[in-house]
Amino acid sequence: MADVRLNIAGRTYDLTCADGEEPQLQKLAGLIDEKVRAIPGSTEVRQLLFAALMLADEAQEAKAKADRSEPQSDSLRAAVALAESRETQARDELAAARREIEALKAAPPPAAAAAPRAAHDRALLQIADRIEALATKVEQSA
Repeated sequence: MADVRLNIAGRTYDLTCADGEEPQLQKLAGLIDEKVRAIPGSTEVRQLLFAALMLADEAQEAKAKADRSEPQSDSLRAAVALAESRETQARDELAAARREIEALKAAPPPAAAAAPRAAHDRALLQIADRIEALATKVEQSA
């Protein structure tokens, strides 16, 4: 246990507290003393009473503000969780797509693809032959 000396409204108070709590108690006593000194011309008891009421009011306002912000915090937590799950899903889909690409690269080209290409090449040769024939006729006509 530790002893701490507090000064509030010009009076000294000696208290015992748990070890390490002395700075916090001195800080709180400073807040109370500040409130008491803001109330001029009353008895010490009335000053302490009004200081206690002002501090209680501030504490209540802070709690109400925290309560109002809690639903927003819940919404933000839900949004973060959704974003994280979507990120995981996107990573999984990306990994699957990469595996599929690697499998396609490793696989030999299908033989059926050669047949349509050959037919395509024959069609192009036939078109080229027709164009040459037409060009020859045009030259002969001229």
